[in-house]
Amino acid sequence: MGVYLVSVTAQDWSRAGEDGYGDVAAALNTELERRGLPPYESPRAGREAPGGFEEKASPPMDGFVALCRTHLADAELSALLDWSVLVPLALEETIVLPVGAAYSGEETVVTGAPRVLALTERLAGTVALPVEAIPAGGNLALSRWFLDGEAERTARTRPGPWAEDRDAAFYVALYLRAARHSIRYGCPMTYS
Repeated sequence: MGVYLVSVTAQDWSRAGEDGYGDVAAALNTELERRGLPPYESPRAGREAPGGFEEKASPPMDGFVALCRTHLADAELSALLDWSVLVPLALEETIVLPVGAAYSGEETVVTGAPRVLALTERLAGTVALPVEAIPAGGNLALSRWFLDGEAERTARTRPGPWAEDRDAAFYVALYLRAARHSIRYGCPMTYS
């Protein structure tokens, strides 16, 4: 149980109703068109990552939120923390859609992955996150690395601000990896 950050398959993105995101996809494309932007077309099944992306958001977020408040402007903080759907589009601002999705109530907040990537890269630099030491593939690999002791072992040989608050470092790595995954595979990300 718990909250997971997951990639959305092309099939689920186009499926309407409770089991899919078709209503969100249609509302997003309507809003993009209203803004004079091209529609978002989810990738074909052949481009999707094998197994997709899935990480459990389990550590406390207090340290991460404090880190964000210290190093990000209010609009940046909102772009990083307030979204319910992340898309691989370069959006200048967050888009609020009048349709609900999981964990979003009656509205869905959409943010562009390139913006989240830029913000998390900044935060990763601030805490000297050893990005290359953190596993990049496999579902729950990031969660296991932080929770099963590998992060602690790495902290002994790669100390730095990241090691002082590993819960905050987890969320920096989580959003960094999610944004990269979204951009690389052209897929939306959401909470499940």
